[in-house]
Amino acid sequence: MGDLAREAVTIGWPLFALLAGLFVYSLVSIKDGVARKRSLFKLLIGTVCAFLLLLAIAHYKGSFYEANRMLPVSLVLITTTCFMMGIYFPNHAALFKIGGFMFLVAAGLSGYGNWLPQVEGGFPPAEVKLDFSSMSAQQLADEGEKIIFGGIGKNKEQGAVGKGQCPLCHAFHAGMLGERAPNLQGLPGRAGKERLEDPKYSKGKAEARDFAQKEAFPGSGTAENGQEYIAESHACPSCYVVVGYGVKGSNDKESPMPAIHKPPISLSLPELAAVDTWLYLREGVDAPSFEEMIKSYEKFVPEADRPKQQEEATGGGASALMADGTETVDVIFQKATCTACHTIPGIPAAKGTIGPVLEEGTNALLRMKDKDYKGSAKTVPDYIMESIVSPSAYVVKPFPDNTMPKVFGQKLSAGAMKKIIDYLSQVKVGSPPPKVS
Repeated sequence: MGDLAREAVTIGWPLFALLAGLFVYSLVSIKDGVARKRSLFKLLIGTVCAFLLLLAIAHYKGSFYEANRMLPVSLVLITTTCFMMGIYFPNHAALFKIGGFMFLVAAGLSGYGNWLPQVEGGFPPAEVKLDFSSMSAQQLADEGEKIIFGGIGKNKEQGAVGKGQCPLCHAFHAGMLGERAPNLQGLPGRAGKERLEDPKYSKGKAEARDFAQKEAFPGSGTAENGQEYIAESHACPSCYVVVGYGVKGSNDKESPMPAIHKPPISLSLPELAAVDTWLYLREGVDAPSFEEMIKSYEKFVPEADRPKQQEEATGGGASALMADGTETVDVIFQKATCTACHTIPGIPAAKGTIGPVLEEGTNALLRMKDKDYKGSAKTVPDYIMESIVSPSAYVVKPFPDNTMPKVFGQKLSAGAMKKIIDYLSQVKVGSPPPKVS
């Protein structure tokens, strides 16, 4: 504040000198005591107002290019000055009050504009081609953590999701939610023991399996060790389904998990190796070599299904958006993995039973009237938006709370969200579904 006052005096010293001269003039030349007091009082008020005005100018000068969110403070000081002048100089009160009101409105608009969250422009980060094969185990694990959670150190954040989208279904730590798929803590130890030794897995006897899919592809066989089991579970989730985690109604014979080397997730084999390396190292277990991991995936992913080399160029980072809105709505549903949990009329791939059937054109109105509804939506589109970004506002019975991730508000573009809302708003019980667009 002291620096601001000094700056104000530096800017306005000629004005203060003039006011000082007027003080002396009033004391010497005005003989009538009452008139002299009135004149001196007005000069005092004028000096205070001048100081406030110069303080505002000094503040504005310092804030214009630096702390621009403080610009409204300058306008408030000028507003105060105008109203003070209007009180003590009645002959010009109307003019000062009009000016004060104008500056008050300007301060309000400036405050609203400058105190909103600011979006800073800039160039996107340069794409870096990663050579996974030359990385150390720790570097590979770091890339794996980015793929799973979107960044290094985010693995304990509930809701952190990366390109691989694994946390949408899996939990990775004791006590964390993961109702739709097994908790992956301890997987490297379980894979080669519990899973392969389970009679239902039918190790070495793929034809004896009683699951929706017997092999990843004809002739691929079954896993022979823990790493191969992990690779097979990624490439062919329905070749073996952990009890309690199958698609509802399938008697645990079909997995809701997509093959993550295929669209919409499409992880390359090196990216999958990075994910697996993180799973090992975070347990304090030495990971198989990069080459061994790639070989395990090649056993279960046919060459025609393996992503091309150019698609691996920028692997390792988190995908900012699951869908950007340029896709058709059925593709958006798949990219956001809605199809894994929900049945959506008109979307052939959406046969999930982990969440409710999405007939929101009918259901939204009923749910907003429910006594258990805790949201603020008033219309069907608002309810659908709310159910995507804040799914706990209303939990459809008998489905448990916190089953649906709360990250879709950050992972879907506004365009993608609009397409979802427009489509689901038209889906009504007993009516034909709308056309996909």
